[in-house]
Amino acid sequence: MHDFSHAKILVVGDVMLDQYWTGQAGRISPEAPVPVVKVDGDEVRAGGAANVALNIAKLGAKAHLLGIVGKDISGEIDQHGQQLDSLMKTSGVQCDWVLSESGTICKLRVLSHQQQLIRLDFENPVPAAPAQDLVSKVAEQVAGYDVLVISDYAKGALQFVEQMIEAANKASVPVLIDPKGIDFSRYRGATLIKPNQSEFEAVVGGASESDVLVSKANALIETLDIEALLVTRSEHGMALIAKDEQPYLLQSQAQEVFDVTGAGDTVMAALATGFASGMTLQNAMYLANQAASIVVRKVGTSTVSKAELDESMKAAMRHKGYVAMNEDELADLVKMAQQSGERVVITNGCFDLLHSGHVRYLNEAAKLGDRLIVAVNSDASVQILKGTTRPIVGLEGRMELLSALSCVDWVVPFNEETPERLICKLTPDVLVKGGDYRPEEIAGAQCVWDNGGQVEILSFWEGYSTSSMVNKIQESEEIEAKSSLTSDISSKEGSV
Repeated sequence: MHDFSHAKILVVGDVMLDQYWTGQAGRISPEAPVPVVKVDGDEVRAGGAANVALNIAKLGAKAHLLGIVGKDISGEIDQHGQQLDSLMKTSGVQCDWVLSESGTICKLRVLSHQQQLIRLDFENPVPAAPAQDLVSKVAEQVAGYDVLVISDYAKGALQFVEQMIEAANKASVPVLIDPKGIDFSRYRGATLIKPNQSEFEAVVGGASESDVLVSKANALIETLDIEALLVTRSEHGMALIAKDEQPYLLQSQAQEVFDVTGAGDTVMAALATGFASGMTLQNAMYLANQAASIVVRKVGTSTVSKAELDESMKAAMRHKGYVAMNEDELADLVKMAQQSGERVVITNGCFDLLHSGHVRYLNEAAKLGDRLIVAVNSDASVQILKGTTRPIVGLEGRMELLSALSCVDWVVPFNEETPERLICKLTPDVLVKGGDYRPEEIAGAQCVWDNGGQVEILSFWEGYSTSSMVNKIQESEEIEAKSSLTSDISSKEGSV
């Protein structure tokens, strides 16, 4: 739904090979109280920073990986390093390796019936010399990229991460970091840091409540001189706190979770890919949240393809009671829908006291395309049009009711008397208005025509209007009041 092919992302960090042995565990060992696994499958996958780069490539962006792998006694790349190199190149990831006597990090997992029984880690400390060589590679190459991603697993490749950030800043390349440990001062001057909830709390203290999290995140942003923090909060979703902007708290996409291994890598990859392709951090975060909902349903270190993400985004954007966060977000969603061949329809109104006439009208409007946007007058705008006694239902309530209709995809408010500015910004394919109008009289019609769209006029369903509903309620109240008064008079006369 979004073209990532022009995004160029440089990834640096701790790389590793994830190895999986799988088989049936049908009995307990006579030698010790442990299951016996008859291994019948052996698979290798990319881990750490390599998994981030692989995820980026699967989304269709250009990924270039810098990392440290081991060398054998002949001075060539060792066996695990060769396996990792083959995995990356097969997926279209460009790689530059620094060789080290410490060997390639390998994590061996033994699984049975999709359950991990044990993990064995093969790793040694990375010497300073190859870590410094990695800094040199970053400094030499970072200027040619849209984003630098730093994936820290505290294995030693990023001993001199400060110098990498400095090199990227000199080249005016944004730096996104997946951190490790409690010393976040190492990441001073980065663009964004993406800790999970526990990593964040290890640095700032308890922050389970959203308001506390936002307050402490703002303080950390100031201390570290960074632009933003993205805190991943497991089942509580994600929180994006950016300098001089309102915090953005996003709920997680409820899914059956099989394995969270590598989910953080997928989140960082999707975030970086979206950001490098021109998305705002908020929209890139939304993309990352969708990617995370896919990858946790897979076993082991896995990737999310562009096709999978496209389908997930389409499903998420299908009507689920969605009220647009802001006009810019909605404009991006409209553009993505149109790029995927969908026809976007827009209509507008006050929609005070939602009734069946509204529902019938909106259902007809929705049939003119694939997506329906309903632009809603703000409370102040309704007062200008309808008088000081209106609206009866406030903006938030009106939008909530509209978003609950199965025919409505997106709801967005506007403050002006007409939605012309909003329509011109969103550039829908079809503009729909109800009533006795000529097309040229409809606000926003010219913008729609200029963009090759069409304007349609639908008849309102007779006998239905908010005004008539209000009148009926008032008449009912008057009748009830008269009846009550008559009853009181009769009662008093009877007592006399």
